[in-house]
Amino acid sequence: MNTEVMRMSVLSDRLKLARESQNLKQTQVKERTGINNKTLSGYENGISVPDPETLTKLADLYDVSTDYLYGRTDKKHYYELNDKDEKDIARQLEKILSGMDSRANLNFDGEPMDETTKELVKAQIESNLKFAKQMAKKKFTPKKYRDNTDT
Repeated sequence: MNTEVMRMSVLSDRLKLARESQNLKQTQVKERTGINNKTLSGYENGISVPDPETLTKLADLYDVSTDYLYGRTDKKHYYELNDKDEKDIARQLEKILSGMDSRANLNFDGEPMDETTKELVKAQIESNLKFAKQMAKKKFTPKKYRDNTDT
């Protein structure tokens, strides 16, 4: 399979997958974008390729980047966490938790925390660290490194 055919296949597969992941029918896409069903079907079946403006409309609707649709990346957004981010978060989490463990009088509702409560607290802290990292990436990633559909 040549490179151009492979690219069209990835694009068509991802267009359909992105639409389905948003629980949209082709008729709903038509209503929201003005792209008729036959044209959209052609894109999703690899018969034709959307122009850049149309692809941007679809990426916006499906909440993914055009780079994701083209198959240039598996990340749907530039601000998704990578392996380095995950490792940094794990280190931060361990530092926070070790600080919590060193305090013998750590209580929840006036009672010492049991293991279940500790796990819930750990999960929430981790979730907050991930969210904060994504927000920082959104805010501080230079525009030249962003896909133009992610603002």
